[in-house]
Amino acid sequence: METAIIVALAENNAIGKNNDLLCYMPADLKHFKELTTGHTVVMGRRTFESLPKGALPNRDNIVITRNENLNFENTIMVHSMEEAIKAADKEKKIFIIGGASVYNEALDFADTLYLTFIHHAFSDADTFFPKWNTDEWVETERIDFKADEKNPFDYSFVTLKRK
Repeated sequence: METAIIVALAENNAIGKNNDLLCYMPADLKHFKELTTGHTVVMGRRTFESLPKGALPNRDNIVITRNENLNFENTIMVHSMEEAIKAADKEKKIFIIGGASVYNEALDFADTLYLTFIHHAFSDADTFFPKWNTDEWVETERIDFKADEKNPFDYSFVTLKRK
């Protein structure tokens, strides 16, 4: 099984504020949907609670929580990353979609990073992507975009594979 992390992050590794995205970037949301549809997505409880319509459609949603009594509709509830991986064992590819502590745990064994670099520093962010050893990764794809009427900042879609 391939394990991929997908995240939008700012220049200062910021990924969120107040359990929400840093900014509204429709191109990133479309990219996220295109990559993850038809696959399993793994997330923490707070990330799930931040989704505006609950479980993401056309994807198996696995939610990691410490609360053993919690149950969300249209999800597989687990209590550790190990249980999440086991629950998705028949999948060819899974996507880790956040939040910070889930990314931190998955970074040690992820095969691929799908990064949307937002070329802006958000000084009011309160959630950050963990630091990673860039020497362990090789960039395999990069597409750069300028800000436009819908996307307020320059951004890049970057794919990294573990060496």
